[in-house]
Amino acid sequence: MKRNIVIAVVTAAALVGGGTATALAVSGDDDDASTPVTRTDDDRDDRDDRSDDGGDDDGDNGDNGDRAAAPGDVTAADAVAAALRHTPGTAVSAELDDAHWEVDVLGKGDTWHSVRVDPDTGKVLGSSEDDEDDTAEVRAALKGTSVTAEDAAKAAAAKGTVVSVDLDDDGDDRGWEAETRASGGDERDWNVALTTASVTADRDDD
Repeated sequence: MKRNIVIAVVTAAALVGGGTATALAVSGDDDDASTPVTRTDDDRDDRDDRSDDGGDDDGDNGDNGDRAAAPGDVTAADAVAAALRHTPGTAVSAELDDAHWEVDVLGKGDTWHSVRVDPDTGKVLGSSEDDEDDTAEVRAALKGTSVTAEDAAKAAAAKGTVVSVDLDDDGDDRGWEAETRASGGDERDWNVALTTASVTADRDDD
């Protein structure tokens, strides 16, 4: 008897509220009847809202995980290697500016090339021919040496993030000059030997 009354009340509530209602079946004697559970459209809406909130949280975490790598992942040595794959020759300098690595390559004869390399992907963005008048000095400075611009960049990387490497072909102190940037932003200049790749502090570096 009580069971019939409960079902009737639930049905009436659903009709009056304009929504749907579900009454759980009850078993047993009238005296042991369980309390019916009623679920309305509002309950489902609340559950959907909670699910949406959880999805947003998961989405935020996913965005953080998929965030692009920070700029500058391509090192000076990487940039030199990429430039030489694109334009064979002898890399003489590599410098990082706001938009790209710029690598100067001495090709066959007296032909110079300026190769631009993306600092995030290592992709060559383009190249152009340059006019230089110190070809003889560069070849003379590098004659009989074994340390390339890429080697010098790798050696100087032990001192910090290399932002430029350049051949000094003047006078008796010929060698590679490298500039590094520490995590705090401090910049230092270094000399890299042409035959041993040993790194020493630049005497003129304040």
